[in-house]
Amino acid sequence: MAQINIDVNGRPYAVGCEDGQEHHLQELAKIFDHQVRQVSQDMGQLGDTRLFLMGALLLADELLDAKNRLAALQVEVGRLQADRARLETKAVSALEGAAIKIEKLAAAG
Repeated sequence: MAQINIDVNGRPYAVGCEDGQEHHLQELAKIFDHQVRQVSQDMGQLGDTRLFLMGALLLADELLDAKNRLAALQVEVGRLQADRARLETKAVSALEGAAIKIEKLAAAG
């Protein structure tokens, strides 16, 4: 298990992570640090616990919004796939009908 130091709101924290996940954890820490700093600017200096709680709640809110948008997009993709399948069926039927007419014309001619 690897251990790295991350900075949140100007303070260092030692954090453990799986080997190879150090860069990913650093990126997550940057996102969290940015959120905490924004909360600190907006609300003034709170205690670390309240500051971290507010930052985490705001990030959780963003995550929930993203999940809701993803769910709506998945519904839309499902609808579009169903529409495409319906149109493909119509196109196949139209082509089969045209082929039958062409065969009849060729046989008559």
